[in-house]
Amino acid sequence: MLRSKRILLLSHCLLNVNAKVYKLANYEGCFEILLSHLMKEGYGFIQLPCPELITCGINRWGQVKEQYETEFFRKQFKSLLKPIIYQLLDYKNNGYTISGCIGIDGSPNCGITKTTRGKWGGEIDDTFNLEETLSSTRSVNEKGVYMEVFSELLDKNNLDLKFYAVDEADPSSSVKNILKELL
Repeated sequence: MLRSKRILLLSHCLLNVNAKVYKLANYEGCFEILLSHLMKEGYGFIQLPCPELITCGINRWGQVKEQYETEFFRKQFKSLLKPIIYQLLDYKNNGYTISGCIGIDGSPNCGITKTTRGKWGGEIDDTFNLEETLSSTRSVNEKGVYMEVFSELLDKNNLDLKFYAVDEADPSSSVKNILKELL
């Protein structure tokens, strides 16, 4: 049997950049500079559902963490992630190694060590101040909402997982760091 029995979980857009907000894609299809190395090493992948695409659609605007910090979104994210937890438990119970989860830093949902906060919302009309809204955004050192919910479900099910982050502002360093850990 040719199986490495090593699995990584990936934020959806690492395998499908088309799920991202328009203008945020810095690769054509998948994040090949990282994934090709991991594939050659025999890793299998579980693609996490994209919470933003599912809840807000492809034509959504870029958002901040505050917009997803609601009980509705947390409940929806739990529903999306429960089947993933069931898969992980089955893999673990059958001797597979779940090597970690790779997320996207800066994302309001899939951030691992960084997410984006800000005073985002309201109506875009003649009283809207774009400059003020944009200046309210800031990077903070915390997980995105989806990864917070995922971490809670992992803990609840006694699943220990290491998290890795792709920082799209510096993808080369991210790739080097992740490969150093996993290869």
